[in-house]
Amino acid sequence: MPTVNPEPLWRPDPQRIDEAQVTRFQAWAAEHHGAPSEGGYPALHRWSVDELETFWEAVVQWFDVRFSTPYTRVLGDRAMPGAQWFPGATLNYAEHALRASATRADEPALLHVDETHEPRPVTWSELRRQVGSLAAELRALGVRPGDRISGYLPNIPQAVVALLATAAVGAVWTSCAPDFGARSVLDRFQQVEPVVLFTVDGYRYGGKEHDRRDTVAELRRELPTLRAVVHIPLLGTDAPEGALEWSALTAGDTEPVFEQVPFDHPLWVLYSSGTTGLPKAIVQSQGGILVEHLKQLGLHCDLGPEDRFFWYTSTGWMMWNFLVSGLLTGTTVVLYDGSPGHPDTAAQWRIAERTRATLYGTSAAYVMACRKAGVHPARDFDLSTVRCVATTGSPLPPDGFRWLHDEVRADLWIASVSGGTDVCSCFAGAVPTLPVHTGELQAPGLGTDLQSWDPAGRPLVDEVGELVVTNPMPSMPVRFWNDPDGSRYHDSYFDTYPGVWRHGDWITLTSRGSVVIHGRSDSTLNRQGVRMGSADIYEAVERLPEIKESLVIGIEQPDGGYWMPLFVHLAPGAVLDDALLDRVKRTIREQLSPRHIPDEIIEVPGIPHTLTGKRIEVPVKRLLQGTPLDKAVNPGSIDNLDLLHFYEDLARKRA
Repeated sequence: MPTVNPEPLWRPDPQRIDEAQVTRFQAWAAEHHGAPSEGGYPALHRWSVDELETFWEAVVQWFDVRFSTPYTRVLGDRAMPGAQWFPGATLNYAEHALRASATRADEPALLHVDETHEPRPVTWSELRRQVGSLAAELRALGVRPGDRISGYLPNIPQAVVALLATAAVGAVWTSCAPDFGARSVLDRFQQVEPVVLFTVDGYRYGGKEHDRRDTVAELRRELPTLRAVVHIPLLGTDAPEGALEWSALTAGDTEPVFEQVPFDHPLWVLYSSGTTGLPKAIVQSQGGILVEHLKQLGLHCDLGPEDRFFWYTSTGWMMWNFLVSGLLTGTTVVLYDGSPGHPDTAAQWRIAERTRATLYGTSAAYVMACRKAGVHPARDFDLSTVRCVATTGSPLPPDGFRWLHDEVRADLWIASVSGGTDVCSCFAGAVPTLPVHTGELQAPGLGTDLQSWDPAGRPLVDEVGELVVTNPMPSMPVRFWNDPDGSRYHDSYFDTYPGVWRHGDWITLTSRGSVVIHGRSDSTLNRQGVRMGSADIYEAVERLPEIKESLVIGIEQPDGGYWMPLFVHLAPGAVLDDALLDRVKRTIREQLSPRHIPDEIIEVPGIPHTLTGKRIEVPVKRLLQGTPLDKAVNPGSIDNLDLLHFYEDLARKRA
């Protein structure tokens, strides 16, 4: 594996290495905490996992985390699940997110862009004022620490204000994007029983206005625990009867009061995609997210007060929560509310230019769509401020790395990152001081003992294995909601290797320390004992211009055989004739493995995804095995349920 790309695609220059915050942190931690002063990032990483408590103590000191009552030790219990971080400590996430208002009052904390206007700033002082006003009004409504507050909101400044005001009072935030239908939202919000609901009347996407007032009315009917509904008139409509006006709740000039809560006090609830049942309601803590995101955004993403941080996301995806945490480092956060491809495929590059973004994050799928569409970012836009383009959502194929290098800038830091909603962070990805190799993530994250294991729990190097994390991370869930005995939490991550987090991805850890992600291990392709991740198939097949998107499934047959179909959604004008069939098979044979040539290649009208854009493999596999649609998939979790009828019909015909 490590010999595939012996020469890096990019190396940081000495000045960038010297100026990186992780370099300064290492020198400081060497002086104050015994970290290695030599050996660069690999030595620092080794120390961070070997001396886990010392490392996290160094992080909270370096970033000046304010504990209103001190911790008794860093790690009270390191068993997983159930690790106890900073027992005895109290603090508040929102207090830290608004700290820059003291020194940068008139600078922009947020830049808001939608499909119709130029970037609009919200200054640090204005953000702090609105949070203070809303937090006081929430308390007046009787909201107490631990109560849940929900947002049915797009990626707008009001959503950030509502999250921070919720955290300020010690309540628990949870959100869904307004493109989610009522059933999808209720599958999530009914689990946590919110007392306040923030809503919009609609949103703009793809050049059109989408009215959501009927959906909001249904949410109000089906959420009996609501004490208040707050109306944000994005489309200019009047508040429905009984709803409170956003403008009235944020008009006060009130200094925020920050409830000091225990380190492990819930900050927010995130949700798994819920493709095969009710979404998991994942609870993460104020302190755990605070210190994990300071590490990730400050040290790994190298963000600070001079930066502008833009990631294309919606409030229904963990990347939105991660984006908001850019405020912790004093960074200006760019909020884009709109279609990623309106008015054309280059839309996100235009926003990066207009907002002078320094770190621009997107999905691997968007990068590959730009490559296929012949977009030329550097030719058509001024991207001189963009130091780093980061991608997540799925592995960025080697062609995506090369396209960014060729079409944006040769001296571009390309950070493919991988983590999950489960930790609201990255297991591996961005390191500003390391080289970038095509198709590889730079390194595991600090404090994260990332390993690749075989089925017997033996570590592997330069071989494909299960992604495991052998020590606790502060942002691991404190629990799942409505999981009183912890069994669902345990079974989600700890049933394969006791006491060790198994994430469900296939990875390779290379002998040079980089990481390759091969896709989900629960949808592994196992032909004649040779395992391959579906992501490897997609990367090869979707290089062909005729293939818009693909889905590969491996199904064990009752007779001991194995059926592996490849479903292809063709580009406009393409035809699945013998010539294209041969090219697909030849591509897989030559680039991957002759064992993984599909048994059938089947044209489909489209590939189904989760609401956050991930291809769904396991539900399709269940359908093809004959499981009824209502048992194979949670309908509210899919972007286009009609597409699943194709697979249902195919299973019926094959039976």
